[in-house]
Amino acid sequence: MDIFNITLIVIAASAIIIIAAAYIKLNLDINFIKKKIIIESKLQNTVNALIDYDLYIMKPIEYGIAVLIAAAALFLIGIIFYRSIVLALLLTPLSFFYPKIRTKQIIEKRKRELKLQFKDALQSLSSSLHAGKSFELAMKSAISDLLIQYEADTYIIREFEIILRKLESNDTIERAFKEFAGRAGLEEIQSFAEILEICKRSGGNLITAIKSSTDIIADKIEVLNDISSILAEKKLEQNILSIMPLALILMLSVSAEDFMQPVFTEVIGRIVMSFSMILFVVAYFIAEKITNIEV
Repeated sequence: MDIFNITLIVIAASAIIIIAAAYIKLNLDINFIKKKIIIESKLQNTVNALIDYDLYIMKPIEYGIAVLIAAAALFLIGIIFYRSIVLALLLTPLSFFYPKIRTKQIIEKRKRELKLQFKDALQSLSSSLHAGKSFELAMKSAISDLLIQYEADTYIIREFEIILRKLESNDTIERAFKEFAGRAGLEEIQSFAEILEICKRSGGNLITAIKSSTDIIADKIEVLNDISSILAEKKLEQNILSIMPLALILMLSVSAEDFMQPVFTEVIGRIVMSFSMILFVVAYFIAEKITNIEV
């Protein structure tokens, strides 16, 4: 048995293990999704449906689309690197790990949106309190102001409506915001809830506290936007550099087919291309980590 056949056997065995692991993971994910869908459907039928911003459960169609997109991308990469349909297909089971990455991206995006919306809500709330309105009336005015900027189903509007209903049910302001902060998982909202609680306990100036919180959060978000602007060019360079290896291999495959032939047919060529693909993936995730700066 020559080294080429041994390599194919190793690749086939690895593929079987990957497919089995992906199949088990898919079944676990499907069972988990079914349970969460039942819970979420019950929550959505209630008026006070609450969102846990650290948790996002993909709908079956979202999960399927994410897997199909990842599988197509992996298949294309496999064709470019290996020039083999079989080896390209062996990469596609890795697509079952993409929904987890996509879920994390969705969570980060909606928390980023909530942070910006909360800043606008605090600015409106601060202005209303300075005008002499009570906290409940200031909340209603903030919702009216937010409806000019955002849709009615925006996160912050839904959350402020929930807080208002709690206040109408004789709940306390600090407790309502503390519950909101626990679900939001954002430092800014957590700090604001703690400030409210301290002001209520010690009899501090609520208007001054809200004004200070608004200024601090606004400054922090402005710094974040400045950093994002600086990194925008670098992220564009990162995206270009991520595509360049694929484009280079594809260009050489077309323009210098004889030169690239040993890479796609010989064992050492397959090993080199596999190693190159691993480096390509590692470099991509390192670049993502570097450009993902939290303030």
